[in-house]
Amino acid sequence: MADKPFNAFKMAQQQFDGVADKLDLDQATRDLLRNPLREYHFLIPIRMDDGCVKVFQGYRVQHNDARGPAKGGIRFHPQETIDTVRALATWMTWKTSVVDIPLGGGKGGVICDPHNLSMREQEGICRGWVRQIAYNVGPFQDVPAPDVMTSGQHMIWMMDEYETIHNGKYPGFITGKPLGVGGSLGRTEATGYGCVYVMREALHEMGIDIKKTRAAFQGFGNVSQYALELYAKLGGTPICVSCWDQQDQESYTFRKLSGINLQQLLKITDRFGGIDRKQAKELGYEVIEGGAWIEQDAEILFPAALENQVTSETAPRMHKNVRLIVEGANGPTTPEADEIIKQRGIFVIPDFLANAGGVTCSYFEQVQCNQNYFWTKDEVLAKLDTKMTDAYLKVSALARDRKVYMRDAAYMIAIQRVAEACKLRGWV
Repeated sequence: MADKPFNAFKMAQQQFDGVADKLDLDQATRDLLRNPLREYHFLIPIRMDDGCVKVFQGYRVQHNDARGPAKGGIRFHPQETIDTVRALATWMTWKTSVVDIPLGGGKGGVICDPHNLSMREQEGICRGWVRQIAYNVGPFQDVPAPDVMTSGQHMIWMMDEYETIHNGKYPGFITGKPLGVGGSLGRTEATGYGCVYVMREALHEMGIDIKKTRAAFQGFGNVSQYALELYAKLGGTPICVSCWDQQDQESYTFRKLSGINLQQLLKITDRFGGIDRKQAKELGYEVIEGGAWIEQDAEILFPAALENQVTSETAPRMHKNVRLIVEGANGPTTPEADEIIKQRGIFVIPDFLANAGGVTCSYFEQVQCNQNYFWTKDEVLAKLDTKMTDAYLKVSALARDRKVYMRDAAYMIAIQRVAEACKLRGWV
């Protein structure tokens, strides 16, 4: 069965509809939860370095805030669409719910390409984004964070603009900030480490020794790098990573069957996660086509970049030894690919559970900022491990008890919690 033309939001709704049937949700609750509560579309005019004015399209979507302030990142991406933002906001609602933190789901974006913008121009976009939405976001309304091609520097510019407009100090307005200006220790590692915490629990339940496993990683950004680091520390063997080459506008897979040396690769990696191919070959890496990561002889596959990577076309290429897929990215697997994965009996840790370490640590950052008291890195990572492990075990137990797919079990827990909050508030 071929994949339908990809639309991230339609996919998010399709996933929701299937679980709504299992939960027997009433029509009003379905109507409320399958669509965002509110959306903001706006234009950001920026005077460029050459003196001309360019107008950028910006978005903020607040899917649901019944359980607490909306929470979600801001993407800068040339192919950003409102449907992608809607989908990501929806997934954030389920993500905050499945790890049981008192937040809702939101997401933002700007259609732009930071590769082609100076830092001054990027600062202008950040400040312009905040000016357009300043009275609809905040520490008790909607808390943004970094996402694809945004960083702690972008967050500081946004916080500074927000504080200027509101004439006060509001470090809890935004997360993912650098240390020293309201950032949390452990935040950089949080998403990747969180993925490995739940991977560890899954392998334990499956009776697989992590030291006897190999893993293939798709992507070489923040999530992939830190997941690879902790996975290797626990004794696993990472055999490949794939990444996008900005110059060639093409992706490549870097393979070393004896095991990847992360620190070695980081020395030849640019700030967008692109690896220098010539230097990699000199270090003994095979450089093959980008999609080859999914074909590798590995027990664990780790899609950790963009959505729509494991499809009805790519899933049949998975090696017969694959036992576990850990979805570090948002929405990497299409519903059609899920059917193939189920037939093959491959265990999946779904995206909004696997990669919830980032939003969990963002929540920790928000709490620390609001109380103006900061924790040590060990405290942060210990709390993160506890939260992620507890969430995983609850989902895994429900999947076994109800004999359902892990993705469905995670959705059932998350959606039930949000639906209950909406009912208690009298919304439905």
